[in-house]
Amino acid sequence: MINWIELNTEEQLQEIYQSDKVAAIFKHSTTCGISNMAKRSLERMSSTSDQDYPVYLLDLLRYRALSNEIAQRWNIEHQSPQILIVEGKNSVYDASHGDIQFDAFEKYL
Repeated sequence: MINWIELNTEEQLQEIYQSDKVAAIFKHSTTCGISNMAKRSLERMSSTSDQDYPVYLLDLLRYRALSNEIAQRWNIEHQSPQILIVEGKNSVYDASHGDIQFDAFEKYL
């Protein structure tokens, strides 16, 4: 099971950006059926993997400004749902909607 860390402050975002460690950020719309399916799929697929990296969950409806900041900092287009694998200032992988597949980005973790 994923140990979600709620991403809800600019300070957290700054820590992720300044870190040299890999992290995953899942941008999730709680009222979107596709986003809910992607989240459940990630939870199922990740249960077969050892999680030794932080996985942040961003509620887009409550923290849209943070989502905009993510798009700007890592130079990616905002999507929902969306998964990003970041390593400090570098976005090493991002996918949205039906392209969110754990086996596709697991190698970056």
